[in-house]
Amino acid sequence: MMSGLWPLLIYSAGLIGLGLWIGRRVGSAGGFFVADRKLGAVLVFATVLAANLGAGTTVGAAGRGYRDGLSAWWWVGSAGIGTLFLAVWVGPRIWRVASEHGLLTMGDYLDHRYGPSVRGLVVLLLWFATLTLLAAQLIAMAEIVSVVTGQPRWVGAAIGGAVVVAYFTAGGLVASAWVNLVQLVVLIVGFAIAIPMGLSAVGGWGAVQAAASARPDYFNFLQGGGSGWIYLALLAPAFIISPGLVQKVYGAVDERAIRVGLLAAGVAMMLLAGVITALGMIAYAHNPALANHEQALPMLFATGLPPVVGMLGLAAVFSAEISSADAALFMLSTSLSKDLYKRFIRPSASDRDMLRVARFGAVAGGVFGLILALVFESIISSLTIFYSVLSVSLFVPVAFGLHSRRAGVPEALAAIGAGLAALAAVALFRPDGAPVLLDQTLVGLIVSALAFAIVTFIRNRGKDEPA
Repeated sequence: MMSGLWPLLIYSAGLIGLGLWIGRRVGSAGGFFVADRKLGAVLVFATVLAANLGAGTTVGAAGRGYRDGLSAWWWVGSAGIGTLFLAVWVGPRIWRVASEHGLLTMGDYLDHRYGPSVRGLVVLLLWFATLTLLAAQLIAMAEIVSVVTGQPRWVGAAIGGAVVVAYFTAGGLVASAWVNLVQLVVLIVGFAIAIPMGLSAVGGWGAVQAAASARPDYFNFLQGGGSGWIYLALLAPAFIISPGLVQKVYGAVDERAIRVGLLAAGVAMMLLAGVITALGMIAYAHNPALANHEQALPMLFATGLPPVVGMLGLAAVFSAEISSADAALFMLSTSLSKDLYKRFIRPSASDRDMLRVARFGAVAGGVFGLILALVFESIISSLTIFYSVLSVSLFVPVAFGLHSRRAGVPEALAAIGAGLAALAAVALFRPDGAPVLLDQTLVGLIVSALAFAIVTFIRNRGKDEPA
């Protein structure tokens, strides 16, 4: 089995080499953070789509397809819907603000719009939450290496972490964008070959239907098992305002590149949602007795397909996890350098100082992410923490802030505090069998928006009253 590890190691070495070669030309914080705002539509498309296709959208989503059937489409599909809104709504608006004022991070925008208190609070929340996003990617890499070689989980997590830290610290966003393009090609080719061959191996779609014939909700598109349309509340807002994606938007050369690149990425996500769900369902027909449903995709590629095709599929999935891991490192390193170090610790820090701290942040994030990957058992549970905190703490202040100039710091802090409190309350006290609408993220978003609106109304009413 160890022989199966060598292709992944050689492929990983190639990604590191490409990142180091591109990184030779990156010597400024602007180049590292936003690629000097030179990304065209193709690179915006590639780096956003590759960042969106990670552990949750491959290994995790296929595991949901294996367990729940067609309704698992909503996990990746909701992310695609959120990306479409980013393309036509938040993306162009926030790019104009970033370009006009020289903003490099989401924290810069929050500071510009609300001030340092909101910036500091959100950055601290998201820095720790983003570690769970990175951990999820490393867990998926560990599952792949474990299936291929039988090695313990820490081996795969350590290999994946080393690869992404090496090429990302070299070149930041510009290196990430070009490496993501290579990863995306491998992913699309691997999945395009795996679908027909996987179906052929299990006896066609009829065999998939027969395998799940005793489960009537397996082919219910809207809701089945633990999956369904409710994922919209968790994932669509997160993909509209994710700091990692917004900072990739900052790197676009113009608004057209944003709209074209992100619209294409959103549509591609929705199409790939069907592909990945189908692969999970094929894996169920191949082996319906897996103890861990998140091993469905790696196991299908390793044991259900010809060796060459299976290895290409595994390389495609490995690519997806690495590309999302570099998006997590992007958020960790840039927020540490610009949002914390430059803004609060050493305002006089030079461009070179920020670049050094950003690279240190990427390495430190990789180490802490590896530790968490060895603690968490499930990819989806790890991602749920990240997306819930991200959506509830950031969506309302960013989305409302782009449209309302009257709202200020009290509104933003009220939205963040009330939303997080509601999220925690539902997560802790939601009874078994509760209605699907009593979703922790959905309730948190509603409470956050209400708090923002109520404080806005009270403050503006006070301003309008005569002295």
